[in-house]
Amino acid sequence: MYQLDQHTFANKAVLVRVDFNVPLNDKFEVTDNTRIRAAAKTILKLSSDGAKVILMSHLGRPKGGPEDKFSLRHIQQEVSNVLGKPVAFSGNCVGEEAKHAVEKMKAGEILLLENLRFYKEEEGGDEFFAGQLAELGDVYVNDAFGTAHRAHASTAVIAKFFPTDKYFGYLMEDEVKSIDRVLNGNASPVTAIIGGSKVSSKIAILENLMNAVDNIIIGGGMAFTFIKAQKGKVGNSLVEDDKLALALELMEMARNKNVNLYLPTNAIIADAFASDANHKECSIASIPLGWMGLDIGAKSREHFATIIAQSKTVLWNGPMGVFEMEAFAAGTIAVANALVEATKNGSFTLVGGGDSVAAINQFGLANEVSYVSTGGGAMLESLEGIELPGVRAITS
Repeated sequence: MYQLDQHTFANKAVLVRVDFNVPLNDKFEVTDNTRIRAAAKTILKLSSDGAKVILMSHLGRPKGGPEDKFSLRHIQQEVSNVLGKPVAFSGNCVGEEAKHAVEKMKAGEILLLENLRFYKEEEGGDEFFAGQLAELGDVYVNDAFGTAHRAHASTAVIAKFFPTDKYFGYLMEDEVKSIDRVLNGNASPVTAIIGGSKVSSKIAILENLMNAVDNIIIGGGMAFTFIKAQKGKVGNSLVEDDKLALALELMEMARNKNVNLYLPTNAIIADAFASDANHKECSIASIPLGWMGLDIGAKSREHFATIIAQSKTVLWNGPMGVFEMEAFAAGTIAVANALVEATKNGSFTLVGGGDSVAAINQFGLANEVSYVSTGGGAMLESLEGIELPGVRAITS
């Protein structure tokens, strides 16, 4: 019922919630159009069907009203360039100006509405505001996975005005299916690679993944909390001392659920958090005082790559070290390359969460894995087992 491919939208006014929250430079030029490109397939399908395509998005965090620097008119030309079609602009997202702009549209034309967050009612999930938006269209399509974890007027509340005419866009559908393949698929072994700096931000994910995966690989700064919990010496490495007991509980939970939990055995350590610091390799459980672990070592890279190679489904969330500094990028590069090899051999590989997405893009490997998620917070909440408001609004 909620898949675009099964329907045609000729002569319908289709409201599409996209995530065009893109970075702009000081000349208001788009510096990364990934999110616009990600939505293009949905927009072009609707336009070629002969629909009036009305795009709604937010941009930035305006404070309580319109601010020119957050106007979506700055991205109008970039959207047009990506789509290869003219895109009209309405200086308001509701009211007479928006209604008039929609009325003027012909079949197949595309209109971009002004920033939804110029109204505080958007983030407040206000039903009247959602109704004002709904008046502009006959059909609602949500293609904004990056905001699906927010119960905002345009992502969750608006869907109730379209009880039968509501759909996922292609991007949204792909995101939901990809996460489902990791959590509920049957291609095992399933391996989750969880990195990043803090255990505390990944507790719920780790607990939920224990029910879905065969292997969990831990890397990044969070590994040192696990090592210290087992009485290892971690020098000046990042540690959450208040989470040592929790780390042991997570290891016990993995044992009870027959999940293999792998920690690095060696680390690249440095005498300062700097790209030009002195650095060397040592056992991860015997890091001297005054030194800190900033990447996984060669043995760990090889071991993790072997586990990934033997997996049929792989999730990667979080880097293995401070990959932004060349001296401490080898672990993250090794994981990225292992995912590429696994993909070539027929495994399903999903990369998600801000830093791992930044890494796979930095290494130029985003097209070499099965799927790269566009939604940081939304993907993390999905992995925690939370049903996202923006998803529930379409499926319920």
